[in-house]
Amino acid sequence: MTMDNSSLNNTYRSIFKPTTFQNKTIIITGGGSGIGRCIAHELASLGAQVLLVGRKEDKLIGVSDEIRSRNGTSAYGVCDIRDEDNVNALVKQFITDYGPIHGLVNNAGGQYAAPLAMIQKKGFEAVVQTNLIGGFIISKAVFTQSMHKHGGAIVNILADMWGGMPGMGHSGAARSGMDNLTKTAAVEWACCGVRVNAVAPGWIASSGMSSYKGPVTAFIPKLKAAVPLKRLGNEAEVSAAVCFLLSPAASFITGATLRVDGAASLGNSIFPLAEHNNSQAYEGMPACLVSTSANEHKALS
Repeated sequence: MTMDNSSLNNTYRSIFKPTTFQNKTIIITGGGSGIGRCIAHELASLGAQVLLVGRKEDKLIGVSDEIRSRNGTSAYGVCDIRDEDNVNALVKQFITDYGPIHGLVNNAGGQYAAPLAMIQKKGFEAVVQTNLIGGFIISKAVFTQSMHKHGGAIVNILADMWGGMPGMGHSGAARSGMDNLTKTAAVEWACCGVRVNAVAPGWIASSGMSSYKGPVTAFIPKLKAAVPLKRLGNEAEVSAAVCFLLSPAASFITGATLRVDGAASLGNSIFPLAEHNNSQAYEGMPACLVSTSANEHKALS
């Protein structure tokens, strides 16, 4: 079968073989936009049945339709992952409708920029609920209702919080907690054949950057100067790491956190970073699916 250039341009260019996740059902929280949307597209292109979870039905419908239009298999469930009863009910329904859950990507998250002195208790709790407690709730539900019987793989999405997270202390605390939770779950659930790992993205040219307004926007063009690879990452580079950790190739990896940050979390302000243009981005996501806002931020890298 031949494929014309227009077809190639519409196909997710994953480096994994197309049957990597054949007959596997994988949940992606926060799958309606940004990195979660990209992960859903790649997993679907590799044969997975992807189940999207989020709070905004219109976005979930949009991504499911995109996937199905490319011959992928996708469904969705509207749910706030901070609500334990609703999460338990949704996971139960997913299992009834689509069978055992083989993978979970805890991608849902959110935060806002503010110094610690300006963060109210309510705001701090809301960010921790979304970025830590919600991930725990759905991980536990998937494990107790499905994975403990047949094994599986969980990947938690963190952030670059290794040197603290000035300006987003609530998110840094939550992401650090998720890093530790990843390690604990890896040990406790190993006996059931469940692997638990994490991916920590650095500065990624994603549609998620558009959520930051005001003074934060002025910092975006300056970010790549602090990255040894001298560019921002893209959503496909995060997705590829997630797919690897979910795949059989990572069958002896658990409790690990993989940093996808161009070494931005390493080194120090004293060591000078050489200017160069030697790092080429991995373009997995078809151009037709890259959002306008992501393209705008990509231009900065």
